[in-house]
Amino acid sequence: MKTKQQHVLITGAASGLGKALALKWASQHAEVCVADINQHAGEQVCQEIQALGGKAFFVPCDITKTDSITALLENVQSRWQHIDLLVNNAGVATADKIETEPMSQWRWVMEINVFGMVNMCQQFVPFFKQQGYGSILNVASQAGLTPIPFMSSYNASKAAVVSLSETLRLELADDNINVSVLCPGFFKTNLGSSLRTQLPTMEKLLGKLFDKSPINAAQVADIAYQGEANKQFLLLTHQQGKRLYRLKRLLPLSWYFKLVLKQTLKLRQLLGNEQTK
Repeated sequence: MKTKQQHVLITGAASGLGKALALKWASQHAEVCVADINQHAGEQVCQEIQALGGKAFFVPCDITKTDSITALLENVQSRWQHIDLLVNNAGVATADKIETEPMSQWRWVMEINVFGMVNMCQQFVPFFKQQGYGSILNVASQAGLTPIPFMSSYNASKAAVVSLSETLRLELADDNINVSVLCPGFFKTNLGSSLRTQLPTMEKLLGKLFDKSPINAAQVADIAYQGEANKQFLLLTHQQGKRLYRLKRLLPLSWYFKLVLKQTLKLRQLLGNEQTK
């Protein structure tokens, strides 16, 4: 049986959206496990939560390493009798032309954004099945639904997260395990600090998009909390993104592509002629 206090594990919770998610769930009386490769920042998040009267502890974890995830699961099991929610938030960003982006960069973003999440699910789903319930919230991106040019590897990784989440929602329904996927648009966070690109102009443009976002990380976390609490599958954060996704679903694809090509004309012109540096 569930207890009154929810137990929540969040990867990549030492900064950015992960930190905002940790603060949100802690504010709702959940005890939070902050999992991250950055121990100093992770411990600071725990101290911040505790200073606000919440409960949190840090566990170092590199989601690209199976042994690290196994150690994380064992650590959490030693502290908690149950886990209510796993938030797969850890991720990185990439941006480049398809003809110049190194395969090493493709492997890097896929290893973290996709395979790391798969590895987390593979190890935590058996625990959820054993306890008889559980929830998984996977963090994807609006880019996984309505991609923009010059971010093919990132877009593909997030589209894979959306597909994985949909598959797991169907696969785990009979096991009383809910699966949701969060697809935020651009907002001010530290994702840009992990960005790998050979396009300086793209880096500047993304920075401007982050800064101009109508919502911040705390508001994205609010949307994630409410959507997951209601067991919704697809959690969208930006009105513009919602409209574009709706158009993609309702319009003939030829019309949709004409619309998007028009919207991204300046970006294509600007970056299409940029020399790789």
